[in-house]
Amino acid sequence: MVEVRAPSPKKTLATAVEFQAALERSGYLADESISAACYLALAMGRPIFCEGDPGVGKTSLAHAAATALQWPLFRLQCYEGLGVSEALYDWNFPRQLLHMRGAELTGDADRDRIENELYERRFLLPRPVLRAFESSPSVLLIDEIDRADDEFEAFLLEALSEFSVTIPELGTISAIVPPLVILTSNRTREVHDALKRRCLYLWIDHPSAARELAILKRRFPAIPARLAEQIVAAVTRLRQSDLLKQPGVAETLDWAEALLAFKATALDLKVTELTIGAAVKYHDDQTRVSKDEYALIFSRDKP
Repeated sequence: MVEVRAPSPKKTLATAVEFQAALERSGYLADESISAACYLALAMGRPIFCEGDPGVGKTSLAHAAATALQWPLFRLQCYEGLGVSEALYDWNFPRQLLHMRGAELTGDADRDRIENELYERRFLLPRPVLRAFESSPSVLLIDEIDRADDEFEAFLLEALSEFSVTIPELGTISAIVPPLVILTSNRTREVHDALKRRCLYLWIDHPSAARELAILKRRFPAIPARLAEQIVAAVTRLRQSDLLKQPGVAETLDWAEALLAFKATALDLKVTELTIGAAVKYHDDQTRVSKDEYALIFSRDKP
């Protein structure tokens, strides 16, 4: 067995309250359910299966957790057709070829030894999953697992059960300290129960208006108070509309950044029409938000 000796954790968070405070210091305003899930994932050595609408902060949670723990973050973006070689490891073929040619030029005739050397560790290209295991303690983000295939789910189920992987030429590589693994899903398809049962489940919903306002002010401290309140009120109303894709926190922040770039101090009809593309990113949804409905969007009333 090949074991990778991990360094001592740089950060110890003894309670869920401490984790919540650490996330807040990193810029992520988490509620109790989010911080509790992260704390339990560390205490129990279990991955987190995190679902929610796009833009609610699933991916940002992994980045914030890595900052809070002071652990390295490794991200694997899932897509249809993703294979083990992209997630785990591959062999450095150009370097292997150079090694063989170098042996030929030096007149080395020990073919068996040369072939065995081709699969030494120096020729291995570690991918995110293997890098996370080797660099433990670490945070491993497996983003949008619902976009991957069933075969890849099966691989993850095996790898995350013991936090170890087997490379035929090298043996088993195990993480001494289990990484904090966060799998995200936008629910484009159902993920198999076997993988879900291996994880702690976390649903992240759109934040309350008060929390979203706090997030907005945390990201843009100099934003005018009236503008910030109007943005949150407008986004809240948009989420109540019949849109194909409701704006998430990410769109709220994008819209605020666009309005600040326009030097806006409050929402009005013109600036709303010019910047609405930062919050509503589908053409069909933009046509639904007609001029007659803009009066609701830039109303001064709080939601």
